[in-house]
Amino acid sequence: MFLNDEDVSDAIRTPEASLAASAVSAVPAVRAYLFDLQKQLAHENDCIMDGRDIGTVVLPDAQVKIFLTASPEARAQRRYEELIGKGMDVTFEDVLADMKQRDYNDSHRAIAPLKPADDAILLDTSGNTLEQSVALVTQTIRDNMPR
Repeated sequence: MFLNDEDVSDAIRTPEASLAASAVSAVPAVRAYLFDLQKQLAHENDCIMDGRDIGTVVLPDAQVKIFLTASPEARAQRRYEELIGKGMDVTFEDVLADMKQRDYNDSHRAIAPLKPADDAILLDTSGNTLEQSVALVTQTIRDNMPR
């Protein structure tokens, strides 16, 4: 991910950025701008899009909707290992608390709360490796794409 020609791929995956994204995403003007941008991107391209309101708000008519989930503990463990691998000084408990707070914020916001679409396929990857999760998502898409 680039911002003004600077690679910010690592910076956007920090706990602070995650919580800030949750707060900023609740601002109606930000949501409206991103909504239009995401709709245009999907209209002009074949794509796989992820986000906490893609299947319910942004692309409610998507060909395949997957609600990818895992327990907060499993997601926190993955994020903790990622951050430790980047040399960050974090504790598992803090990562888990941040994750639970973001989940709460996102599922209780007034505009586009985090929830699965009625017709989404629920995939729980709590015990999966990254490779297993990718294989599960790939197979689910293949099995559910209109022919």
